[in-house]
Amino acid sequence: MADEGGVASAAASVRTVGALVSEMSALLQPSLGDDAFREARELLAALHDMPRHWPAVEQAHRIGDDDWARALRAAARRAQGAPMQYAAGQAAFRHLTLDVDERVLIPRPETERLVDLVLDGLRGAPGGILVDVGTGSGAIALALASEGRADKVIGTDVSLDALAVARANVARCAPVLRCAVELRAGSLLGAVRERPLRAVISNPPYISWDEREALHSSVRDWEPSVALFSGADGMATTARLVREAGAALEAGGLLALEVDVRRASLVAELVATDGAYEQVQVVLDLTGRERFVVARRRGDE
Repeated sequence: MADEGGVASAAASVRTVGALVSEMSALLQPSLGDDAFREARELLAALHDMPRHWPAVEQAHRIGDDDWARALRAAARRAQGAPMQYAAGQAAFRHLTLDVDERVLIPRPETERLVDLVLDGLRGAPGGILVDVGTGSGAIALALASEGRADKVIGTDVSLDALAVARANVARCAPVLRCAVELRAGSLLGAVRERPLRAVISNPPYISWDEREALHSSVRDWEPSVALFSGADGMATTARLVREAGAALEAGGLLALEVDVRRASLVAELVATDGAYEQVQVVLDLTGRERFVVARRRGDE
């Protein structure tokens, strides 16, 4: 019996992917119910920066004590309601894996389309300085610096906490960057003295305070308010940025904004009536919603 007990004890101490998924699932089950097992697998894969199917095909893979403890902490945070990316501490954006936490917005798939619009819009104009306003985690700036052909990309943010996350991501992504990425603290373009700019890109805050309660709790209760809300109508930050960018862009320079689908036409009208822009367009996201506004700085007349 003693030998059998010793064998059982040894077996129980073997820390494998399969055993860890079971423990994580037990932590998640009270809050997630039938989704607990699937989410445990997805969370563990994210923690190891592996494909979602990895836990299913590598169930016998051994897990070290530190990774085991980190996974259980992540599962506990997910059980408390933290979004998957915050629980894992990282998020995928295009070909990059970025550090994220409650100090920054979670990079979204639709913002990947904004990067495409900028890369396409600048394809015939290599070089120049690009500015990502409200850089947050640095997702847009780092994607442009790793895929584009700019001389420099500047990311600005009013949040020092967000810039701390972005700096970690600049270091993390350094091997794939094609140009320098500079991070600066300041409101909109206030910290950018370089002129003229080749492009100004932003996913600014665009939700009104009155719309707060309608947001999903994973957004309302976890993501930073400074990156979500913009005045009584959701347009205050965008309106300021349109004015500042008009004075900073070179002739033919690109303005590219991600906007609230409910206000895309209002933003387009704002840009068109500013007087500094031409070729104003509303562009759809991959689900057919009006998600982006792009325009060119008028040439000197």
